[in-house]
Amino acid sequence: MTYEAAMGELQDIVDALQENTLGIDDLSERLQRAAELINFCRQKLRSTEEEIQGLFSDQD
Repeated sequence: MTYEAAMGELQDIVDALQENTLGIDDLSERLQRAAELINFCRQKLRSTEEEIQGLFSDQD
């Protein structure tokens, strides 16, 4: 999965929540998926930040 795909899926979940189109049975499942996607995005951002810092520290 890419960061962009995860963000797109998160946006779909947010849209469904805002439009109140989720039934109560789907709500818990979708919120759990949102938490997974958020964790994925955080990890991806951290690893990218570490890679960038590594690139700049090699130049010193």
